[in-house]
Amino acid sequence: MDRSQYYSPQAGRRIDAPSASHARFGIGDIVKHRLFDFRGVVFDIDPVFANSEDWYEAIPQDMRPRRDQPFYHLLAENEDSSYVAYVSQQNLLGDSEGGPVDHPSVHELFEDFADGRYRLRRSLTH
Repeated sequence: MDRSQYYSPQAGRRIDAPSASHARFGIGDIVKHRLFDFRGVVFDIDPVFANSEDWYEAIPQDMRPRRDQPFYHLLAENEDSSYVAYVSQQNLLGDSEGGPVDHPSVHELFEDFADGRYRLRRSLTH
């Protein structure tokens, strides 16, 4: 399998990743956590785990996700608060039927919500 490297600011190091990754969700998709009661909109995707070792080690060992899968950056919300979450693909389910996400940063990154997903602001696309 072809591999490439990229720098991860969260990890503070270069990450070895496959050249091709199979992300189930895309930027603008609405997702919910499989185990915990929160949902969010995807705003970035890492092809493999690319956060700090401290972050990874803080997850109870029996719940730690595999590193060799896509990880998603979410503008997340639950009943109590809005925050940014970093979640493995194995722990996410699609939630396009759940309506828009009420995170205060959504309108900084996305233009509108239609057909169950957000569209990235044109000024942020390549």
